Amino acid sequence: MINPNAVYALYDNVVSTTGDVEETFVAFDKDGKEVTVDFSDIDAWVDPNAYIDKRMAEYPPWEAQLDKIYHSGIDAWKADIKKIKDKYPKPE
Repeated sequence: MINPNAVYALYDNVVSTTGDVEETFVAFDKDGKEVTVDFSDIDAWVDPNAYIDKRMAEYPPWEAQLDKIYHSGIDAWKADIKKIKDKYPKPE
């Protein structure tokens, strides 16, 4: 699957895309002209915001977090959250 976020990040002239695999993928500029993309660059691109989705998947629901704070205190809650943040650090 082609990551369209990679295409938009690497090619600032791309305004739209079609297809989701290399054989059917086409990128277009603002005039509707096809933009040639290097698929090896797209495959190598690392989303700088990927850590956000990984953290969100592991954070407990708000209700559970509030319950943790109520029963165990803010420091215990912060320790739990810090484990997740440390596991998926924000890129520098």
